[in-house]
Amino acid sequence: MEAEKFLSIDDQSISLRQAIAYLRTVGELPRFLQKILHQHVLEQELQSRADLEVDPNQVEQAMVNFRLQNKLTESGQFESWLQSQGLNYAQFRERISMALKLEKLKIETVGREIEEHFQQNQALFDRVVLSRIVVADPQQAQNLKAQILDGSSSFEDAAKAHSITDDRAFGGAMGALAMGQLPPAIRDRIAGKAAGEVVGPFQMEGRYMLLRIEDRLPTPLDNNLRRQLQEQFFDRWVQEKLKDKQIQLHLN
Repeated sequence: MEAEKFLSIDDQSISLRQAIAYLRTVGELPRFLQKILHQHVLEQELQSRADLEVDPNQVEQAMVNFRLQNKLTESGQFESWLQSQGLNYAQFRERISMALKLEKLKIETVGREIEEHFQQNQALFDRVVLSRIVVADPQQAQNLKAQILDGSSSFEDAAKAHSITDDRAFGGAMGALAMGQLPPAIRDRIAGKAAGEVVGPFQMEGRYMLLRIEDRLPTPLDNNLRRQLQEQFFDRWVQEKLKDKQIQLHLN
């Protein structure tokens, strides 16, 4: 392995051992190895599954779509792109074919899990539009809430005048946030609250917060969310495949 040429820079050769040493030095070796192991699992699975074969016409159409999406319709443009990627036409076609097979594998392995997970946790995917007022003193927070509720001050004006967070410039507007991304201390307090309600004050990280629910936005299982969950669950599936494997790095 010592003399195995991996790549060259000008007239200097870099062996595979040197390349691995470089990756170890900059802390990239674990991620590099993880990518290799991940791809190995996929290659083994795809090669062993005849049911994942795709129609050649699908491959051709996918290749056409790729070129259209990436503005590679001219022959010269496409050839230049292939060269920049270190690919020939056959290798590019194989890459597209593998991508289609992989998509079928993902749907088969985690498709049902995505549906079940979304149904069971839909409330965490829904978004809520919030505004906040954050102050250092609990009594001040109580006074501000009283002023807001009796109409002597609007939430926006109180936030601009008294809140100590940067969003005070926008009347305390925090924007739309996924329920699942909120700290439990906030998520639990706003659960079941309707738009327009003011929640708090409550202590959080040594400060006192008032929240107003501006709107609730149900989140459907659209293509973007489905893709996000698919990648998340499929990566976990691959890690499960690797869990019991005996893995060794041979450098001698």
